[in-house]
Amino acid sequence: MEIKIFEHFVLAFLGIISLIILEVNAQSQSGFISIDCGISGISGYTDKKTGINYTSDANYVDSGINSKISPEFNSEFLEQQFLNLRSFPEGKRNCYAIKPPRGNTKFLIRARFMYGNYDGLGKPPNFDLLLEADIWDSVELEDESTIVTKEIIHIPQKNPIYVCLVNTGSGTPFISALELRPVKNSTYPTQSGSLLLFQRWDIGSTSNQTIRYPDDVFDRIWSPDGHSFSYKWVPISTTSKVVSITDLFQPPSSVMQTAVVPVNGSSFLQLSWVPSDPKFQYYAYLFFAEIDNEQGNNLAREMTIIINGIKWYGPFPALYLTTNTIYSTSPMSAEKIEFSINATRNSTLPPLLNALEIFRVKEILQLLTNQQDADAIMNIKSNFNDYDPPRITALNLSSSGIAGEIAPYISSLTAINILDLSNNSLTGPVPEFLSQLPFLTELNLKGNKLRGTIPAGLIEKQRNGLLSLSAEGNPDLCPEASCSGGTHEKNSKFVVLLVASIVSICVLATAMAGLWILKRRILVGKNKGSFELKNQRFSYSDVVRITNNFEMVLGRGGFGTVYHGYLDDIQVAVKMLSPSSVQGYKQFQAEVELLMRVHHKNLTTLVGYCDEGTNMGLIYEFMAKGNLQEHLTGDEADILSWEGRLRIGTEAAQGLEYLHNGCKPPIVHRDVKSTNILLNEKFQAKLADFGLSRIFPVEGGTHVSTTIVGTPGYLDPEYFISNRLTEKSDVYSFGVVLLEIITSKPVIDRTHTERTHISEWVSFRLANWGYQKYC
Repeated sequence: MEIKIFEHFVLAFLGIISLIILEVNAQSQSGFISIDCGISGISGYTDKKTGINYTSDANYVDSGINSKISPEFNSEFLEQQFLNLRSFPEGKRNCYAIKPPRGNTKFLIRARFMYGNYDGLGKPPNFDLLLEADIWDSVELEDESTIVTKEIIHIPQKNPIYVCLVNTGSGTPFISALELRPVKNSTYPTQSGSLLLFQRWDIGSTSNQTIRYPDDVFDRIWSPDGHSFSYKWVPISTTSKVVSITDLFQPPSSVMQTAVVPVNGSSFLQLSWVPSDPKFQYYAYLFFAEIDNEQGNNLAREMTIIINGIKWYGPFPALYLTTNTIYSTSPMSAEKIEFSINATRNSTLPPLLNALEIFRVKEILQLLTNQQDADAIMNIKSNFNDYDPPRITALNLSSSGIAGEIAPYISSLTAINILDLSNNSLTGPVPEFLSQLPFLTELNLKGNKLRGTIPAGLIEKQRNGLLSLSAEGNPDLCPEASCSGGTHEKNSKFVVLLVASIVSICVLATAMAGLWILKRRILVGKNKGSFELKNQRFSYSDVVRITNNFEMVLGRGGFGTVYHGYLDDIQVAVKMLSPSSVQGYKQFQAEVELLMRVHHKNLTTLVGYCDEGTNMGLIYEFMAKGNLQEHLTGDEADILSWEGRLRIGTEAAQGLEYLHNGCKPPIVHRDVKSTNILLNEKFQAKLADFGLSRIFPVEGGTHVSTTIVGTPGYLDPEYFISNRLTEKSDVYSFGVVLLEIITSKPVIDRTHTERTHISEWVSFRLANWGYQKYC
């Protein structure tokens, strides 16, 4: 009985939330970029069918020829974007540069093509489509009237986004339309890679029409399934509106108003596909809503989903006139992928399916030229009217004051011929990737501090006369002669004597260094306590290099500023202590020492730290989705699904439970709040910011008396009054976070003259709800 009451309460609460979400997601073309390729530079129009505003591509590309399709392929049913096109008879690669508005990070990018015999040759071409600098897909057209649509959901690493057409020798590349649509950052999550659209079906459609904007707020194009998977389905439909209450994917009501059920009341629906390559990885998104008007809220349709004979999800109900999206959180691959949607024993109705999306994982790894260089080259290109995309073929960084290891980003300069890094302070080994640069003919490494051996690939190229290599003036870099195995006996004896002498000197030096280090540790201990860690320590110059001279700010807090950085091609977050910080070295020390000894999947990982004079910083794993609060409040916040909110709350609780019960002695966080719960690219939650954390010094102790610290609104009142700190203080703060997760309300509402705490708001709402229910 209590469960049923709770279910009704949840449904009522979801109804309230749905109204909020519908207001937030009021339809607009904000962030849309809609390009009709091939119309004149001053042209623009509003599409009569969709209401989308299209513009010319003149401002996005500076090459190509405008053309119209042959009149015989023009019809009243053809979308206006296919009447014109831009072709590229010159150059191997021609690129569009699209600059999306700031604020969004994930986009649906769509390119569309129709040949229409514009050139009178009657021979549709085949060519490649690039995104950034990697292959997006191949464009293959069956005949003159075929429409090909390529769509990808992608998080660009640079702005602008480059979409390029590549001539592969099978005809002149062309394009009809190019569209970019922002989507919510929390939708379509992947473990890695972008998502290449495989199929998007309006299952059970009773018409032969596609559905897109304005019905779909993201302007996805839904195609009628046309019995593509099975003829054992029976379509059903409703005229009632289907709402997306907290569903992040927001499929159109018109799509969800139709569905299919099995013929003859069977207890399962089946669909399958055979990948062209069994190694391809796929993500699937299945959309459900109860549309049988006679069932109402009885929730009589309950289902489970089986993939290739293994239970994948369920049981779950079909919610009446309410969308529920079930999707894979990890990619699937097999020679054949088969879904079976089965009715459970408790279900009085057969299963149903309203819509389906399938995506293939596509890795977009390569980047184009640095943006400043690219802009300069594009300006040069416009002046000289050069249609061939320029490449960097020479790089001279001689005597430029460069320090550290040779940057791995040089490996992206695949067209480079000459590389001069001489007379700098470069350290570390000569990287192997230099030998893999296909066109490198001259490499100058003289006058640095490189060490180790020269890669065999570079030596081989030098022997064959393919490379001019200069590496003199690096005392610790072993040249070819002394690194080869063919040394004479005389040299061998000399090496043995030399090594023996060096070992003796090293032993003596080590002993002396040990005494010096011990003395210095004693001095440091007097100034900074016992803080001394041997691993994961970075110099300030390392931090400058990692953050590219503190180029990108991720956020600011009481400790200082957090910067984005790269450590060996891995993204990191670098938190630097501000000189004006009220937290200071003591909290810095506490956080490093704590994170060096605790490890849990729901605690942020400390990659390293910097402790160099007044320059102190912490280097963490990068949490791509920011903090929890950003996804709960704000005008542009992503609305999390109930499933996502439950998972985040559970994961944060697991991290907190580990601190309290998994650590010996236990640890109290003391600053649990939604901004200290960070989310990675998979929306996995991790507790962060341990600068205020305290360890219980005595096992079995009931509390610790301590100075009160924490954040207003989250602070345990009992702790505030008594100064007695226990694990329960964290539990109270976590309870406040749970209220945030459930309500999406701020902890302290400052919109009124009196500040209202979230607990007061919830108490009022619950009391009011109870009054309405029973009176």
